[in-house]
Amino acid sequence: MTIAIHQGNNLELERSDINIVIDVIRAFTVAHYAFLGGVRNILLVKSTDEAITLKKKHPHYLLAGEEHGIAIKGFDLSNSPKQITQERLTDKTLVQKTTNGVKATLHSLNTKHLFVTGFSNAKCTAEYVRKLNSLADKKLIINIIASHPTGDDDLACAEYIKNVILGSNTITAAEVRTRIIHSHVTQKFFDETNLDFDPEDIGFCSKEHNSHFIMEVNKNRKIPVIERKNV
Repeated sequence: MTIAIHQGNNLELERSDINIVIDVIRAFTVAHYAFLGGVRNILLVKSTDEAITLKKKHPHYLLAGEEHGIAIKGFDLSNSPKQITQERLTDKTLVQKTTNGVKATLHSLNTKHLFVTGFSNAKCTAEYVRKLNSLADKKLIINIIASHPTGDDDLACAEYIKNVILGSNTITAAEVRTRIIHSHVTQKFFDETNLDFDPEDIGFCSKEHNSHFIMEVNKNRKIPVIERKNV
């Protein structure tokens, strides 16, 4: 197989067998906890207007996301994993709009399989991709996309996923956790004067779970949707 790590939220990559899009802080950590909380699926949209239009057509949908990290007026939920754990989500449909993770995913549809993850579900995702590779009858092309253009949190997670897929021992989960906590992306969460960000979110973003499911994007729908797939 060929595995390449890319960084950014607006990449235009050539056709691949597998794309894995990472957003540790916080979109796909939110998505992971939403599925742990019983959410049915998560629609991915590129704009606030598209999300609000969907809400008008489907009032039971829950809008979740941010614009440059800040909660969006008119949305039901912000982009906080802590907040998502406090909601009743069983059988709900979420609509996600975020600056990096969702945007990067919508730029990564040119692939056979598209997965999204934060660090919380990275190992499970990587092990599933490793299994897919073992079953393949050809050399797979795999892209791992760290969606934050400069964040070491996503980059560390990308290196970890590559490490697990290859079965190597170049980076440990503990090292990834340290890099997440010390990434420049987390600084605003620990700024006591910045009330838009909850420092407790970083605890959720830097903790692994053995959740036994992956998050795969169904690209065949009019609006791409993240679905839970048990493994």
